[in-house]
Amino acid sequence: MKKLLAVTACPTGIAHTYMAAESLQKSAAERNVPIKVETRGAMGVENELTPEEIAEAHAIIIAADTDVLEERFTGKPVIKVPVAHGIKRPAELIEQALAKQPSAPSTASTVTAKAQEKEAGTANSIYKNLMNGVSNMLPLVVAGGLIIALSFIFGLKPAEGTFGFQLLTIGKAAMGLMVPILAGFISFSIAGKLGLAPGLVGGMLSTQLGGGFLGGIIAGFLAGYVAKGLIKYLKLPKIMEGLKPVLLIPLLSVLIVGLLMIYVIGDPLKWLMDGLTSWLMTMGSANAIILGAVLGAMMAIDMGGPFNKTAYTFATGLLASSLFGPMAAVMAAGMTPPLGIWLATVLAPKKFTKEEREAGKVASVLGLSFITEGAIPFGAADPLRIIPAFMIGSGAAGALSMAFGVGLHAPHGGIFVLAIPNAIDNILWYVLAIAVGTIVTALCVNLFKRNKVAD
Repeated sequence: MKKLLAVTACPTGIAHTYMAAESLQKSAAERNVPIKVETRGAMGVENELTPEEIAEAHAIIIAADTDVLEERFTGKPVIKVPVAHGIKRPAELIEQALAKQPSAPSTASTVTAKAQEKEAGTANSIYKNLMNGVSNMLPLVVAGGLIIALSFIFGLKPAEGTFGFQLLTIGKAAMGLMVPILAGFISFSIAGKLGLAPGLVGGMLSTQLGGGFLGGIIAGFLAGYVAKGLIKYLKLPKIMEGLKPVLLIPLLSVLIVGLLMIYVIGDPLKWLMDGLTSWLMTMGSANAIILGAVLGAMMAIDMGGPFNKTAYTFATGLLASSLFGPMAAVMAAGMTPPLGIWLATVLAPKKFTKEEREAGKVASVLGLSFITEGAIPFGAADPLRIIPAFMIGSGAAGALSMAFGVGLHAPHGGIFVLAIPNAIDNILWYVLAIAVGTIVTALCVNLFKRNKVAD
């Protein structure tokens, strides 16, 4: 019997990772196909694949948006797709994996396969590398942001030496590592271990030069490709090859990236970040509403996918510049789809099956926790009707949050952040924005959705 292996991973490692694993396992069980799924989530690597299992496997499915150490599968048939495909198309992936031939294909098919792999790699590599940086950055942002928010219990500016001041110090230390880690792990995703040093240095220089998170992203890609180029093109006599990884590549990559950041990239990046910060701080209410609506719709369009993560990364990056409005809009909009679908099942139960109504209760808890992915099963089942409803509701929540001047100092936590004093500016208006977005979502879902056949 053909045995399959799979690896699932998403940038946050909270929902998509495990939903994709569950979908693949369920689909394989329906076909009586043995499968083992390794998850690389927020809790680290679970159910790790062993070299013996890899050697015995017929094929491997990689449903991931971050680095999963693909080199260990060299020589094995591999199917690589975004993590969302593992959730939405598990049966198709299982069939493709079973159809893979372990023996070498013909020359013509080899050329075609390589061309397809190159095309897919070109389309996905930038996003995958960026998300690798984001996924490693997020624990620092979440921990640092929440600790800073907790320090506000003791006042917005705790006196030096007090417990509140120490909490603020710890939170700022974690947030200070945000950009270097973002850049370092983007570079690591591109060039491996030798990309880490120039990426970290480039990210630190971006922070010092005022380039912010945009500078960190640019530094990460620059460092990764510089290191990768040196690995590939720096040729030495065999007797000196041992110097490359321990001396020459670290030295040259850090030096090249550092000089480019200081003399070429630093000033334009600072100008760009200063301009963005100034615009966000001085924009009128109309522009604020538009920005909130756009960020809100992006949070709902793919619920944890590229658009969602782009909006979230943009908002969290601005926290370092003391811009808290976009973060509030993003979190309100991210909570709205699962809360809205739950309310829709309550308001019009005849439009949903019994299983969907039960799933709606689970979605409500995930929504309160700012886990947008709780609404994915509903969106995947009827995307043409449900996803536009989600986008309208989340856009409304984001727009209202920005219009009301809400500011959120913590990058995660959902409804539970409401319990932290001073963590949210204009807290009552924030609750209203979430409530309105939830109601709009529910009404749109029930307006667009057809009735289900009676249970």
